[in-house]
Amino acid sequence: MDFTSPDGPRTQRVRALERANQVRTARAIVKRRIASGDVTAAEVILTHSWEIDGMSIGEILRSQDRWGSKRCREFLYGVAMRENKLIGSMTERQRTAVAALLIAGALTRRDLDRVLTKIEP
Repeated sequence: MDFTSPDGPRTQRVRALERANQVRTARAIVKRRIASGDVTAAEVILTHSWEIDGMSIGEILRSQDRWGSKRCREFLYGVAMRENKLIGSMTERQRTAVAALLIAGALTRRDLDRVLTKIEP
């Protein structure tokens, strides 16, 4: 990098801002896709692409429908993990454990919904 040129630091800042905007946009898209049901939080956690490596597990979980801070904290308490744990810093074992619990919980809720709709007139 050329520090003698007046444009050197300026172009670096511009590139940094462009990169930050790309990351923010990509994260927003992932969160929208989770909220709409296009992709599950478990899938996002297991695939952990570059745009979500810096996101916390809490952000991913709260992106789901009907998941607030309390539900997120209670869920993560079961796996001894804090809400601010970054996806990129999770081990493969942690990612697998969280995804398995999310999938098991989704199946249980879906099965319960099926049973309740059969009971109601």
